[in-house]
Order: sequence, then C-alpha cells, then structure tokens
Amino acid sequence: MLKILDAISAEVKNAFEAAGYRAELGNVTVSNRPDLCEYQCNGAMAGAKEYHKAPIMIAQDVAAKLTDSKAFASVEAVAPGFLNLKVNEAFLIDYIKEMAADEKFGFAVAQPKKVIIDYGGPNVAKPLHVGHLRSAVIGEAIKRICRYAGDTVTGDIHMGDWGLQMGLIIYEFSLRHPDLLYFDDTYTGEYPAEAPFTISELEEIYPTASGKSKEDEDYKAKAMEATFKLQSGVRGYRALWKHIINVSVTDLKKNYSKLNVDFDLWNGESDAHDEIPGMVEEMKKGGYAYLSNGALVVDVKEETDKKEIPPCMILKSDGASLYNTTDLATIRIRMREYQPDELIYVVDKRQELYFEQVFRCARKTGLVKPETELKFLGFGTMNGKDGKPFKTRQGGVMRLEYLLQEINDQMYEKIAENETMSEEEAKKTAAQVALSAIKYGDLSNQASKDYIFDIERFTSFEGDTGPYLLYTMVRIKSILKKYEEAGGKVSEATLASIDNASGKDLLKSLTGFNTMMEAAYSELAPHKICAYIYDLANALNHFYHETKILTESDPAKQSAYIALLKFTLTIMETCIDLLGFEAPEKM
Repeated sequence: MLKILDAISAEVKNAFEAAGYRAELGNVTVSNRPDLCEYQCNGAMAGAKEYHKAPIMIAQDVAAKLTDSKAFASVEAVAPGFLNLKVNEAFLIDYIKEMAADEKFGFAVAQPKKVIIDYGGPNVAKPLHVGHLRSAVIGEAIKRICRYAGDTVTGDIHMGDWGLQMGLIIYEFSLRHPDLLYFDDTYTGEYPAEAPFTISELEEIYPTASGKSKEDEDYKAKAMEATFKLQSGVRGYRALWKHIINVSVTDLKKNYSKLNVDFDLWNGESDAHDEIPGMVEEMKKGGYAYLSNGALVVDVKEETDKKEIPPCMILKSDGASLYNTTDLATIRIRMREYQPDELIYVVDKRQELYFEQVFRCARKTGLVKPETELKFLGFGTMNGKDGKPFKTRQGGVMRLEYLLQEINDQMYEKIAENETMSEEEAKKTAAQVALSAIKYGDLSNQASKDYIFDIERFTSFEGDTGPYLLYTMVRIKSILKKYEEAGGKVSEATLASIDNASGKDLLKSLTGFNTMMEAAYSELAPHKICAYIYDLANALNHFYHETKILTESDPAKQSAYIALLKFTLTIMETCIDLLGFEAPEKM
C-alpha cells in the first residue's frame, strides 16, 4: 500500500506527465503554510529551466490536468509557480478504508530480518535502579517495533553475573557462614536446593563487600581468589553462584514485569565464559591478536579515523578477560546459534567508543559476516529537575521499584478521588496509568538526548503525557460503549463523509500512520510514535469538542462518526502497545 504522500504524489505526477513534463517533478509535500493549503508541489519551479518556461505557466498547465482528479477538493497555481493542493475528503476515506483492511494498516517491510536486541544489562545481586529504566523501556519498544515490522526478534537481558562482584559476594558470605557445605572442599554430595539467603540479604551483602574491598587490600585479594575458584569450577562456589543467579533472576523478573518488559534470553556474561579460550586461540592463529605490554590486543584503527581509536584489549597481562572479551564471545555465540542479520545494543551513549572498538574487532576477526549490521543505540541520561542524574530526596540512587510505587500511589490518589470504581479496579487502573506516565515520559524524548524526569509533569492528565493519551482513549471507549448500549453497531465499515474541518484533520492524521511507522522502524525511534499519537489525540479531542456525536440525529452521520472514533482507537491501541503499555476501560 502506498504511503499517503506517495498516493497524492502519484496523482500529481500523472498530471505533470499528461501536461508534457517529467513525472518526477510531481512530488508532493505537506504544506508549510497550512493556512493556504494542505499539500504543495514545487515541481514547476524545478522544471522552469529545463523546459524554458515560466514556472507559473507550468503550474497552470498541471493544475488544468487535475481539474477532474478525485484526489483533490481544490488545486491552485500561484506565483511564482507553486501548486497549492487541498485533498478531497472522499479520497482520505477511501485511503483509510484500505488501511483498515490491511493487517498492519499499510505498513510493510520488504525484507524482514533476524534481529537480536541486547538491552537491560543489570548486575545480579543488586536491585534495579532508575539507571536501568532507559535501556529496558527503549529496548522493549524497539523489540516490539521490529516484531511489528515482521522481523524475527530475540531480546537478551545480558546480565552482569560473572567476575569480581561474584567473588566479593561469595567471600563475604563465607565469612558470615563458614560452616556451610559450600565451603567444605571435602564434601562430595548434593547441595541444598533452597538458597541459603534471600534477595534482601543478597542486596545487603554486595555493597558491604564492595566497600570492604576498597579499604582492605587483603579482603580484595581473598575476593579475587574466590572469583578464581568460581571461574575454575570449584563445586561449592558454583552451587552457591547458581543460588545467587536464581534468587536474583526471580526478583529481576518480578520488577521487569511491573514495567511490562520481558526477555527471550536470560543470559549473562557467564554464558560466554567457556567460549573465550577458543575465540582467543582463533584470533591468535588469524594473526589479529598480539601482545602489547603483556596484554593481548587487536588493532581496530582505520585510515579514515579522525580521532584515535585505541586497540581492543582481549586479555589483560595476567590473562584475565574483560568486558570486551565477554561481549565478543557473546557475539560469537549469537552468530553461531541464531545467525542474526542485525545486532542492536541499547546502552548508555557514553559507551559509544567502547562499542566502536568491539564492533570493529568483531568485523576484523570474522566473528560476524560482512553483511551483518551492528548497531549502537546510545541513550542519554535521565536527570532530575536540577539537571543532574535522577536521585532520591536524600541524594542516593533511587531503586526502580520505589519510583514505580511512588508514581502508582500518586495515580491511585487521583483515580480514587473520583469514586467511580472499586478499590481493586482503582489499583489496577492506577498501575496502568502510572506505567504510561513513566514509559511515555521516557520514550517521547529522542533516545540519544538527556532529559528531565519530571514526575509532576509526566503524571498530568493534560499536555504531552501518557495519562493524557489514555484519558483520550478512555473517552473514545466510553462513547462507543454508550452508542452500543443505545442499540448502535460499532463498525469501521460505516466510515463515510464527516463534513467538518476537524473531522477532516483527524482523517489526515490517521493516514500518516504507515509513514510514521516506516520512520520509527528504520531509525529505531520510538519517539516518532509518541509524537504521532500525541498529534492524533489532539486531533481526536478537537473533533470531539466540535462535533455532536451521541446526540447526532442523522443515523448515517452518527454511524460515520462512530466508525471514525473506532478506527482512531484501533490505531492508538496499536501505538501504545508498541510503546509497551495499555489503556484501561475507564479512568
């Protein structure tokens, strides 16, 4: 299905050709003077030199060929050679009916891909904090957008579950519980199935151990020894580590589910551990890796570089691996097991140089095929009103679950004031609205930009916010329900002439869905969906305030209005699902 501008341009191109000019001159754009026209074509200006003719004369020739066009309500040639166009409402309605008949409303991708998205990245044994919000929310939206386009998408959380942090936890735990079987080197039996700690205890152990290691060199050395034992496969340490993973993942799943975020793979750095020796050996044999001051590195600089790109370190001088090593080994596994066409990393934009090194190393050493796309989607910082990274009132890093609860509580107070639903309904609705506030507040910003996380603004039912969108959708649901209760039948098939300006504006907004989706998908840009749905909500509310819908006496007119509302709701539901939240039945 053609995008709306392409469909309009096709009409004008035919007219250019019929008037004796090149069809390519007939490209149409949205008017930059909406007070004069809806769309415009400047092709006559471009053709003047080619045809040795005044542009206004070319424009007049083309306008004459468009006199009988069903696409336009009016076509005007104006000096010095513009074509001012107003589209016919019937043309828009036919276009929307064609959209409604298509499963994806006219959005289509020529060649779907296999995609792996790396997002999340939390460390186990530590609570999620607000710094994890952006990767989770943006990554989830990208996953949904790609799946909507028809791509086969695998989302991987890629947890930090290996390295010194594990050694710190295990060593600290051994000091507190030295008599447990896990620390008995002579024990050969089965270890308990139940973890010897809770998530709360784990979350206290890690910062304690980390603090001690920074002040006590002997403590740190013992923690590094514990790390070595774990990575060497000592049974008790591996068993304890599995408990840490299981307890942490259970808690992570609970908290991510509150964000309506999920992953297909719950893999971590540990899953790449056994892949590293073979990868390193291949890099050596291929002549890519060499020793530099005792460390094993791969040069990744290129002749076209305008700034220095340091070598990618594979192993430290003591033979230990790094994040680079783990990420490269993970790429190796992903390519072997999934054969993706594209790998997308949703991470803090300050890691751009790091990923440039990793990507170049992966290409140079043949870990990925030449045609495999490696994409870095760097996001900006979520800041408080002071412009600094968002923190608690006490100045600490806020736990994500506390932020969610705080916004949930605010929403519940607002909704409960109306006294229109039970406590259970109010709590469920509050959670839905709160999630829209958080996700839309984040996603409405271009991912790469820093932004101010303003709870008061994001939870408002007015302005460019998630709650405003949901309120608009609930308004539509209410009208449709009342119409049905009065005996009407809701059907998009009854869409017909709307006969008012705000209705036509709403029609035009709806026709832009597939154009917007193409941009959101190709640019990995959820903020484009946000901008579109906000404009659509404004157009809907303008139409609602100017039109008698439920009190309309003409059944045919009323049916057309209802059909327009129904299709608007369908498009809005599609958009918010792509963003990762849903609308309640009432608010």
